[in-house]
Amino acid sequence: MHGTVPSRVDIGVTFEQFAVARLPSLLRYAVVLTGDRDLAQDVVQEVLARAQVKWRRISGSDSPDAYVRRMVLNEYLSWRRSWAFRNVHAAGERLAELDAARGGVGDHAHDVVEADALWNRLALLGRKQRAVLVLRYYEQVDDETIADLLGCTPATVRSQASKALRTLRLEQQEEQEEQRQRIHAEEWS
Repeated sequence: MHGTVPSRVDIGVTFEQFAVARLPSLLRYAVVLTGDRDLAQDVVQEVLARAQVKWRRISGSDSPDAYVRRMVLNEYLSWRRSWAFRNVHAAGERLAELDAARGGVGDHAHDVVEADALWNRLALLGRKQRAVLVLRYYEQVDDETIADLLGCTPATVRSQASKALRTLRLEQQEEQEEQRQRIHAEEWS
């Protein structure tokens, strides 16, 4: 359901029907944001508990799915603010599972190693930079919508994305250089 959000929930859809239909998608979104399946479940559980109380207002909005996804994003940002330090666990298995669910094929071990490396690089980013990349590339949301979700301008979104991508590229280049040096050292030993 990435990139497409139904405009309205069908009239008469109960909160329970909405939650059952959207739970897998909300959990995947939260896992990518948090990097931790358990924390993602906690975030989604908290959001759904609050959404149930507000369901009448949410179901009448232009896009209840977008409304609840924004609640998930806000809850993630709130949890990140509340922790002075956060260990992000390697999530290569989880990201490889998500890719496989989308029809990806290939060497599973290689996919896990690549996903772990990417996940470790993502963990270096600040919470807003990480949220921008997740919204832009995983959720396929445009810059104006991201700006609205994060309460900033589209120019700030582009700047955050640019800085985040630069950080990821530099980290990848450093990892590749370290790998070349290890290989070179092994050849000469």
